[in-house]
Amino acid sequence: MKATRTETIKKYGSEIDRIVRVIRKWITEADSPPSDEDILTKCEDEFFASEISLSTGSHETVIFIDSLRKRLTSRYGILADLLEDPLINEIMVNGPERIYVEREKILVRVDDAFTSCHELEEMIRMFASDVHREINEANPIVDARLPSGFRVNGVLKNVALNGPILTIRKFREKEIEMDELVGCASLSKECAEDLAALVRSGYNIFISGGTSSGKTTFLNALTAYIGPSERVITIEDSAELVISHIENKVQMECRAANSIGKGEVSMTQLIRTSLRMRPDRIIVGEVRGKEVIDMIQAMNTGHDGSMSTGHGNSIKGMLNRLETMYLSDSQVSVYSVRNQIANAIDIFIHLRRDANGRRYVEEVAEMTDFDGADYKLNYLYKSTEGGSLEPTGNGLIDRERLVRCGYDSMMKGRTNSAGEEK
Repeated sequence: MKATRTETIKKYGSEIDRIVRVIRKWITEADSPPSDEDILTKCEDEFFASEISLSTGSHETVIFIDSLRKRLTSRYGILADLLEDPLINEIMVNGPERIYVEREKILVRVDDAFTSCHELEEMIRMFASDVHREINEANPIVDARLPSGFRVNGVLKNVALNGPILTIRKFREKEIEMDELVGCASLSKECAEDLAALVRSGYNIFISGGTSSGKTTFLNALTAYIGPSERVITIEDSAELVISHIENKVQMECRAANSIGKGEVSMTQLIRTSLRMRPDRIIVGEVRGKEVIDMIQAMNTGHDGSMSTGHGNSIKGMLNRLETMYLSDSQVSVYSVRNQIANAIDIFIHLRRDANGRRYVEEVAEMTDFDGADYKLNYLYKSTEGGSLEPTGNGLIDRERLVRCGYDSMMKGRTNSAGEEK
């Protein structure tokens, strides 16, 4: 049986590293930058001049030379082809010999490997340097957005037990449209129309879901319905939103502290300063902690049409998480927190990613009240066991903004597939 690429690189990793160093020195000392073809020829010459060529078969020889070429013709080395593949939206490297990608919603293992933990850590350091971040044993984690828009998370081996970890999430340069989501059955056309009316009418919307359920993508699709004359402030941990149709916008991104613990700009700070920028809407990419307090306050103080996302297993689960995040940095009572949340957020949308990688809207609900004991939710859409999003038959209760914006005929209660209506 022929050896896999991963097995070959594991077997000859140290020799690959040695020849790469030799050729890099040759490239550096060349009078002019050599072409990719010249580099490939040099790879072949160096390989066949080495003793290792005497012990490799034809299959291993091809892998060996191609491994040299990849490392020398692109600064991204063996990741270059994966980064350029439009069908891949996530790259996950779990140590030097385990590389996975999500291609067309399916996780697959890539038959390739880094030669060592050192080579992988050098790749992580390179990504960090691209955005002027420092990563070392004292500061072993980096989370950053590359100039390309890709989001990179790297962890060094001193805190990752199975070797250095590198995760790269790729984002589309062009914003996704709601019609595309309807086309891939993420939600129904009628639900998309109702959500468009809610965004245009200025309802505060919160999107929840698990990891990689499509929260940011869905939020981006919803922003297309914001009026082009409005002033929008976006605040994100790593900038991912693409809002091209709005000219009067401010995009802000959090910043981590430097190696001596200085220079951090938190989401809380950005939300607070955004209130002084005369925003019509504030869009918070994702709330994870105490910044939820300022987000809720902003939604409660006249910034209608604001939106945000968060990690949760359901709408009710997200409400519990919002409470926990709020209470972690506040001394107010649970009753007060729940009352503020109920007054701030008008519409909840929950997304799910199933075992087949399909991302879809599982439920949409209107927050109607907090009765002193529990939240009152008016479910507008729910997903069936087969994954089809159906109207519950309930109409929107708080219709004032909808009517004011000319959508008085919408969301009065739709029948579901069984013909039921409330």
